[in-house]
Amino acid sequence: MELSNLLSILIWTPIVGGFVILALGDGGDAESSRAGLMRQASLAVSVVTFLISILLYTGFDTTTASMQFVERVPWIETLNVYYYLGVDGISAPLILLTTFITPLVVIAGWNTIKIRPAQYFAAFLILEGLMVGVFSALDGILFYVFWEAMLVPMFLIIGVWGGARRIYATVKFFLYTFLGSVLMLVAFIYLYRVTGTYDLFAFMEAPISMTAQKLIFIGFLLAFAVKVPMWPVHTWLPDAHVEAPTGGSVILAAIMLKMGGYGFVRLSLPIVPDASEYFAGLMIALSLIAVVYIGFVALMQKDMKKLIAYSSIAHMGFVTLGFFLNWHIGGDSGAVLGISGGMVQMVSHGLISGAMFLCVGVLYDRMHSRMIADYGGVANTMPMFAAFMVLFAMANAGLPGTSGFVGEFMVIIASFKANFWFAFLAATTLVLGAAYTLWMIKRVVYGDIANDKVAALKDLNSREFVVLSILAISVLLVGLWPAPLVDMMNVTIENLVSQISQPKVG
Repeated sequence: MELSNLLSILIWTPIVGGFVILALGDGGDAESSRAGLMRQASLAVSVVTFLISILLYTGFDTTTASMQFVERVPWIETLNVYYYLGVDGISAPLILLTTFITPLVVIAGWNTIKIRPAQYFAAFLILEGLMVGVFSALDGILFYVFWEAMLVPMFLIIGVWGGARRIYATVKFFLYTFLGSVLMLVAFIYLYRVTGTYDLFAFMEAPISMTAQKLIFIGFLLAFAVKVPMWPVHTWLPDAHVEAPTGGSVILAAIMLKMGGYGFVRLSLPIVPDASEYFAGLMIALSLIAVVYIGFVALMQKDMKKLIAYSSIAHMGFVTLGFFLNWHIGGDSGAVLGISGGMVQMVSHGLISGAMFLCVGVLYDRMHSRMIADYGGVANTMPMFAAFMVLFAMANAGLPGTSGFVGEFMVIIASFKANFWFAFLAATTLVLGAAYTLWMIKRVVYGDIANDKVAALKDLNSREFVVLSILAISVLLVGLWPAPLVDMMNVTIENLVSQISQPKVG
């Protein structure tokens, strides 16, 4: 296999596999041998994609900030648009997270999807390839095409396999994310008029007036803030999570939210650094509101999925906080720490939130309820499940030794270098996160058995045990040994900080 084509293989293997499975279908019978074969094919494609992505890790050079595994061929020559791919220390970890989570989603939905299983798994495979494309694209139009195209399979996943209010949730999800992204396209078109190309590196090098930078930043902000999502454009997320099937919630929380954070660090910071500095105070304020206010909102939730959804918004506030501390910290080391913390938090949150939604999915498959009040004493009948759920809850609360602690701690330290009150408000998540997470665990897992339905629960089957075990090992591994992840990012982030520290007003 030519490593020079590795990114294309990672993008198109799941997309082609997904369309083949979609074309073959399951014959309209979820219990048929044909449907079983499609499940096996979906798992095989997702596992092969993950195994191929390991070459991305083993072949990655951590000593350079340059783009690696670069592919560049003409696509739309009249507009100077290229099929231009490459990865660095910012995008490579997110691609690995994407290829790692997708097989787990396929396994988790193995027996729970009773309607059109072949189409369900095909949608996830196509979505996987498009998400890898977003993290790999170095041409503005290519980035935009992948960014918008991935809305379609997620729209279908929620709209076809979601809950009772799935149409409302999926239309709201689509409108929020699509309308915000249109302004990103407008920003790309303006930058094309300035540079004559859609090359992201040409955008980064072009001198741009302060007024233009501010308008471009606002265009990017509306696209990425919705995706993160940041307060106050977060309201689509709880609805989407509640109505989405378990696999949809996992991908939405673990991967798709990260694209907003990735957009800030890939586009906003290096292309319009002066505007990023101008708006840094606003971004920090919005991030801290997400951490504190949304933490209190999570405390009020009675639906487990909604609680975890609001928890995701609060934790993603750490990501944007870390990214915009640069101009409030004296010296580059603190800025590197903040951005590195934000990146580690994205990967960690992908693992933890995915695991938490899978745990809720395990309970929902048995009880068909997400309401906290319907549970109680689950540990008495599902001790293995209870052990996993408590571990992931502790990680969600930022317990040292888990991945949830590492990124938050790095951002809090960077915040302290910038301003004591930034650090104080950010650190409230350690209290609020523990409060709403343990409130849920106490009422769902512990205590006496609440009712006959809980008394009849069966513990994890082998499929569920494998999925949760893999995620538990990953959460502990990143928490106890974050060095490989940090080392992969470090040189790229150091280069980014030195780049955005230089004014480029033209």
